[in-house]
Order: sequence, then C-alpha cells, then structure tokens
Amino acid sequence: MYYFYFDASALVKRYTVEIGSDKVDFLFANVPLNRLVCLNFGAAEVFWICVRKRNDRRINFHEFTQATGHLNREVIADDSDLTTLPAHKLLVCESMNLIETYAINSVDAIVLRSALDLATYLRNVGDELVLVASDQRLLRAARAEGLLCFNPETDSQQALTARLNTS
Repeated sequence: MYYFYFDASALVKRYTVEIGSDKVDFLFANVPLNRLVCLNFGAAEVFWICVRKRNDRRINFHEFTQATGHLNREVIADDSDLTTLPAHKLLVCESMNLIETYAINSVDAIVLRSALDLATYLRNVGDELVLVASDQRLLRAARAEGLLCFNPETDSQQALTARLNTS
C-alpha cells in the first residue's frame, strides 16, 4: 500500500490552481486521507503561500478565503483524517546533516528527514512512501536517499495511476 507525503510545494496545488493541481486533486479523490501525510507546519507554509498569492494579486480575496477555509477543513482541523506529523526537536537535529549533504534549506531538510523516517517504518510493515513535491532540490535529495518521488508538475498521470493500482 502506498502513502503519499506532501511538502508545501505540492500541497498548495490542492488549494490554489497551479500546474499539477489536477494530479494532487486526483490523489485526494482516490487515496484515503489517512494515507496522505504532511508535517504540521506544512499547513502553515501553504497558508503563507496563499497569503503571498493574495498580496501579489495572483488570487483574489474570495479565492483566498475559499483556499484557506478548505486547507483548514482538510488539513488543520482537529477532526481531519489527513495525517499530520510533528516537527519535534530530535527531528530538527537529525535533519541538519541533510542541509550540508544536499545544500537544501532547513524546512526541506526537516521534510526529508521526516519522510525518510516514515518510509523506513512503512517498509517494515510492507508499505511504501511516495514523496510528493515540486521543489527540485528536495526531489534530488530524496531520490539520492532512495525515496520514491512524484512531481505533480512534471510526472505523468499514468505513473500516478499505476502506483495507485498496485496499492
């Protein structure tokens, strides 16, 4: 069974229209929410992206309100079924070597360390993790670490469908 771990560059595609939004929407429509994962502060990053888009007028106030309300219901709310993982102190400390190794920013390093830890756990119980991201540096680092990856901006719908059909 596949689990899908979103970084903010991919998760925001659920709430504002971007290249790859259709593939992210496909995942949300076809995978149980409890098998979709993000870091708890990933929701704050998505909110920040929505604010930035509103402020530079890529989205209007109505679209902003709709996007952030949807984000709140689907990810932030206590009764959401989407899996949010904490960024605890040990995770932050263990991510620092990834910054140096791959020249990625601190948030991407924390996302990658968290995804690697979850992937190890899932493999031990017979499941797989796919990192869903559009950030090229994060994707390169994740692939170098052996993670399965999906870029909704460039990877095909067929590749995604094939993965879901083997779940």
